[in-house]
Amino acid sequence: MKETRFKISAYGLIRREGQILLVRYVDPQTGRKWWTLPGGKLEHGEDPVDAVVREIHEETGYDASVKTLLGVGSRVNDVDWGIPGGAELHAVGVYYIVDIVGGTLVNEDDGSTDEARWLPEEDVVDLDRAVVVDIALDLERRRPADGRPVSVAVVDRLRH
Repeated sequence: MKETRFKISAYGLIRREGQILLVRYVDPQTGRKWWTLPGGKLEHGEDPVDAVVREIHEETGYDASVKTLLGVGSRVNDVDWGIPGGAELHAVGVYYIVDIVGGTLVNEDDGSTDEARWLPEEDVVDLDRAVVVDIALDLERRRPADGRPVSVAVVDRLRH
């Protein structure tokens, strides 16, 4: 039986004039890169709203304000990191619509991302991207009363 791990993260969907703000994640083991929403893992004891504001600032240089809770997604998948032999990861993501209230766009130094960029929404579908992007867009489009995105199995072009 594989060991289990639990991670809770908060992500911000940020729009401006037909564009979405994305950051490019760099896998620390392989160097592979893909686009994702600004956001990330909560620190111990941290509120998800505070976490998404902190992560957005760290990854983009922007000061942010949470506007609306979109929903909460939960996935379980095998990962090959963390411990020898890998683990089963239960990842919970809290998704928000976020406004930029200050700051200047900059790339993160010495972090998990190497670039922050406003990208045209129509170009997002062709990007190598994390599943969290698709989940947030699904939640924004459908606005489900229970805050639950479509099943990960349904959105099966999920990459990460």
